[in-house]
Amino acid sequence: MSALYPLKFSPILKDKIWGGKKIAKLQISEQASEKTGEAWILSGVESDETLVTNGFLAENTINELIEVYMEELVGEKNFETFGNEFPLLYKVIDANDDLSIQVHPNNELALKRHDCNGKSEMWYIMDAEKDAEIILGFNQDINQQKFLKYLENDTILDILAQQKVHPGDAYYIPSGCIHAIRKGVFLAEIQQTSDMTYRVWDWNRKDENGSSRELHVEESLEAIDYNARNDGSTRSQGIINGTSSLIKTPYFHTNEIVLTQGVEKNYADLDSFITLFCVKGQGSVLANDVSVEIKTGELVLIPANIDTVRIFPTNSMRILETYIL
Repeated sequence: MSALYPLKFSPILKDKIWGGKKIAKLQISEQASEKTGEAWILSGVESDETLVTNGFLAENTINELIEVYMEELVGEKNFETFGNEFPLLYKVIDANDDLSIQVHPNNELALKRHDCNGKSEMWYIMDAEKDAEIILGFNQDINQQKFLKYLENDTILDILAQQKVHPGDAYYIPSGCIHAIRKGVFLAEIQQTSDMTYRVWDWNRKDENGSSRELHVEESLEAIDYNARNDGSTRSQGIINGTSSLIKTPYFHTNEIVLTQGVEKNYADLDSFITLFCVKGQGSVLANDVSVEIKTGELVLIPANIDTVRIFPTNSMRILETYIL
């Protein structure tokens, strides 16, 4: 069997009522429109699996590759835990308008209700308009009865924690934490492989047909963590030509790599795939004598059986390095 190599993927684009033009400007896909809200950069979600674009494995989905290469691709522990489903989903999100107030179920609730994973995620702010905000958790003590009262009175914003964001900010959004991306925020998202979202409130807006989008209030009540608070952002140490820890979760670890010159990374001690998600700039990734170009909004997957990787920025670049421990 031929040796594995750094893999790139064709993004899956999702037009949204709140989408905009920024994903099209990245030029990562000719299919982007003026309403593209999400680009799924790497996905193993059923019916939305991304295809490899480079090398002899081109046109295969990520999950098809796992069926063949198993632990060589994802790592022994990951293969034992997740089988043939790739465990993480990577997106770029353009909020040209406010996203709905929403919550994701945890693993236990998602398994019971939907026979799937829960959804915990992180956001990395790639760009933000002046005074752009996110919503993350509550700003006061809340219980279900009090929450419903504010929701029914259309005053839910009064109890939600809103925070201004800036490029380079990172946030962890565990399952159960009520949240929303607001207008003017452009971000990278890394999450558990799940498309399970409960829409709680949607700004009373209508779609192009004059209809309101479906809400999932009843489903959300058991899913919400009423103790969730906004703990603020995490910023890397910004080590130039080095790696700094950004977000550590039970589901993945993400570091930030800031480069102005080439660097060599050794992953021999990791029993996991590694993803290199470019959030600024451009350059190339070299491993197993295969070099691939990467630019803002693109990702390279390093198979678990590759130990040494070299990364070369064209000028400068920022990368989110993610793996599972």
